[in-house]
Amino acid sequence: MKCVEPVVARLPKALQAGACLAVVAPAGPARLDLEKARQWFAQRGYRCRFYPSVEQTEGYLAGSDEQRAQDLHEAFADPAIDAILCMRGGYGSMRVLDRLDFELIGRHPKPLIGYSDITALHTALQRHAGLITFHGGMLNADLLGGKAEPTESSLLQQLSGQVGEGAQIAHPAAWPLTQVCPGAASGVLLGGNLSMLGATMGTVAEVELDGSILFIEDVNEPLYRVDRLLTQLRLAGKLEQVNGVLVGDFAGITVQAMTPLLRAIFGPLDIPVLAGWRSGHCDPNLCLPLGARVRLDSAAKTLTLQQDLFGV
Repeated sequence: MKCVEPVVARLPKALQAGACLAVVAPAGPARLDLEKARQWFAQRGYRCRFYPSVEQTEGYLAGSDEQRAQDLHEAFADPAIDAILCMRGGYGSMRVLDRLDFELIGRHPKPLIGYSDITALHTALQRHAGLITFHGGMLNADLLGGKAEPTESSLLQQLSGQVGEGAQIAHPAAWPLTQVCPGAASGVLLGGNLSMLGATMGTVAEVELDGSILFIEDVNEPLYRVDRLLTQLRLAGKLEQVNGVLVGDFAGITVQAMTPLLRAIFGPLDIPVLAGWRSGHCDPNLCLPLGARVRLDSAAKTLTLQQDLFGV
């Protein structure tokens, strides 16, 4: 692994008609209908390339660590590839972190899309390659799995550059948001799956949250374990300089049930906290640009981009 100092990478180009998306499997395996996937891309005006890990299985992993890391390197380095879409989560992204060449990846900035276990890649690439990555729907469960709108449109609109500086990241009115703590603040949107944020502490993917808007989501975690994970971040000093918190979906835990815990953890910090955002292991699953500067207003219940996501 080559570990370099954090850099600000040049922004990639937005996806155009005919763009080619790499499909990789950095974590767990799945049975993917390749023809159905090709048709999905073609119907939206894109091309696709499947990397070897997509069709491999080694127990609970999509092929060897070497293969999964190689797929990422090749997809980033290939000038014919415009974006990189993860097939699924599961487990395994952490195992490739010490094999990644962040200097190489930083020289070829491209959107990486995924969530859940892919959080380890999000935090590592933001910290060591200066990339904006996208916490959004993956191919197998989300895009081919029939998740409700705006799962697909929120992803494709951001990737195609339709959401730029000054635009609000839309949230469907059918799922009301909850102001947990009042206020408004700006910062770089960072985070992802809360369990992965805890698991990567002390590693090359440990998230640096100073001046950030922290985003968290999770699945199959009872409330006491969410408490433990947030307390771990607090005791590690990770929350002291957070400017605001956006709480995504915690499957199985209602916002009402989480509110006392969120107020206990974040209330003393006097920062805005907005909960109920439909991103994570939920339907619909909205896209968020991690590594981008945003403004969170918990009273207005808005999240506004303060920069463009792509270069010219």
